[in-house]
Amino acid sequence: MKYVNLVIDNKSDSTDSFYTYGCEDDSVSVGSKVYVPFARGNRLREAYVMSLTEDVGQDMLKKLKFVEKVDENVALTEEIIRTCIWMKNRYLCRYIDAINCFTPVGGKAKRGERKNPFGEKQGEVAEIDDLTGQQKDALEKINAALRVKSHERFLIYGVTGSGKTEIYMRAAYEALSAERTAIVLVPEISLTGQIIDRFIGKFGNEKIAVLHSRLSAGERYDQWQKIKRGEVRIVIGARSAVFAPLENIGLIVIDEEHESTYKSDHTPKYDTVEVALKRARDDAHKGVLLLGSATPSVVTYNRGEEGLFKILKLTERYNKVQMPKVSIVDMREELKKGNKTIVSNALYQGIKHQLEAGKQVMLFLNRRGYSTFVSCRECGYVAKCPHCGVALTYHKKAGKAMCHYCGYDEPIRRVCPECGSKYIRFFGTGTEKVEETIDSLFEGYKSERLDLDTVKKKGELEKKLKDFKTGKTRILIGTQIIAKGLDFKDVGLVGIVSADISLNIPDFRSPERTFQLITQAAGRAGRGDEMGNVVIQTYNPEHYSVEYAAAQDYEGFYHMENQLRKYMGYPPYSDLFQIVFMAKDEEEARAGANSWYGRIMDKMSSEDRENVFKPQEAYMSRIKETYRFSMLIKCPKGKRNTYSGIIAAIKDEDRKNRSKNYTAVTDINPYSFV
Repeated sequence: MKYVNLVIDNKSDSTDSFYTYGCEDDSVSVGSKVYVPFARGNRLREAYVMSLTEDVGQDMLKKLKFVEKVDENVALTEEIIRTCIWMKNRYLCRYIDAINCFTPVGGKAKRGERKNPFGEKQGEVAEIDDLTGQQKDALEKINAALRVKSHERFLIYGVTGSGKTEIYMRAAYEALSAERTAIVLVPEISLTGQIIDRFIGKFGNEKIAVLHSRLSAGERYDQWQKIKRGEVRIVIGARSAVFAPLENIGLIVIDEEHESTYKSDHTPKYDTVEVALKRARDDAHKGVLLLGSATPSVVTYNRGEEGLFKILKLTERYNKVQMPKVSIVDMREELKKGNKTIVSNALYQGIKHQLEAGKQVMLFLNRRGYSTFVSCRECGYVAKCPHCGVALTYHKKAGKAMCHYCGYDEPIRRVCPECGSKYIRFFGTGTEKVEETIDSLFEGYKSERLDLDTVKKKGELEKKLKDFKTGKTRILIGTQIIAKGLDFKDVGLVGIVSADISLNIPDFRSPERTFQLITQAAGRAGRGDEMGNVVIQTYNPEHYSVEYAAAQDYEGFYHMENQLRKYMGYPPYSDLFQIVFMAKDEEEARAGANSWYGRIMDKMSSEDRENVFKPQEAYMSRIKETYRFSMLIKCPKGKRNTYSGIIAAIKDEDRKNRSKNYTAVTDINPYSFV
């Protein structure tokens, strides 16, 4: 007889603790998935073994229940359980939320027909014989750590087109040669196709598994089981692939590490880089963590300067072609000249020249839809979502105004519901409007739009990228999807239609995001044999993020931004805790926020109370008929455990309070304060 401490698969704060059961099955160990009677009626519930114990008190023996069944197909390792406990403490989430990150589709995937997620992919064999001197130096440092099974952390700061992917592949080869495994992460599902092609070309598809949200439940389950059984050695995917149940992990690669998509916006609100670091340094792996970016996040580069990461610099493009020529267009001057369109004269002439020369063009605007809001010119009425209270976006092709938060849509009104006026007009610009404008200006050339509205069906994304790669499409218009990591040889011009959108977001990271988006989008140009061109359209040409991006001067931007962060006490010089209080009733959400504020202030020292800001309506005060209040805490460097402990204590108080009618969600260092 042994006793096991379990976490029950029950998404409730009130049951977020360990439960002790008796167990007579010798096969059960830490990480086992079992079934146990729980709560009223003793209905069997799924549970996971977190630890074993030799003895329990006499009082517990009298009411002890027993493990009744073991699931042999879904067993986790001790390293995974350690990581789950760490996530619980790090992100203040429930145990089961962390555990379900590691299980196939929450442990409830239905078994379907076995499918091949690679489809017809044959792989792409890149003709790269010799590395540059900088690539060789970087790879030797990485491989040296892999050879001796030493946990090391590297940041490859390499300009766009400098050959980071080739280093990833050769480092993975070194890991596999040492009988170890590798995880390769990309920020967007759109990028998995290109990197999978490269890896299949080098390793074959028998050794590779893929994990991302576009796979069906059956496909994800199959991939998870192949990984668990040790049938594959490399896992490629978006952020959730960091939870792949690999053993003996030698290498974890995080490409484009700066991207906000690596921060989960669902519970648990984990940071992929932090989870990867936790897994890589575990004694079960002692693996290498390798980050790569042309525009590292300020936080990561600062950690590199402090020695947490070893910075490896690649300052030249692999093909030796010069970085693109960048032009800034002041759209205020375009207006003065009478040009009220979304395409400046410089951008028009640039597109025309490149198309006539047989080249391709990419146009970037990080806003989908046709117009950003619908308004009455007579009385000022703005069409808003009845569930969220935000302005609806006009989608011309669908003939609807849509909410990008909850999915609500309504037909376009031709008469104002407030004053009866017929002066309903559309304001702002999205990718759909850019597409329409470009089609009218360049009728003889095929264009394609790539955003969330055009890739809803499976396979659409891959088809659009293939059409552009083969030259069938000459102009590719899209949101940030097309600004990340895509590699096309014939792109002669990248146009950034509006560089100001991200600057106007109320967030301390807005300058950093603007710099990154401009630099990354510009990096899609000139990746073949000729220097590319970039046109940046902006109403703020003098802003430092735009100027440094145009000059492609990352280090200049970093030092400016880092100084400002230090002065203001923002990350990396603090951790920001955002706590959002949600309820169906506005007053209950407000009361929950005020209750937390009072209890936090009571538990804080006098010097720390100034770091707690009073609750207020969230920037998005209502989403899906749920009211939201937000509280921000600025945690000075070195005090995260103290502050986390205070919040955990209040969460524990709430766990026992069955009369509360609100939900409190904590997000540490969120990438969006909306």
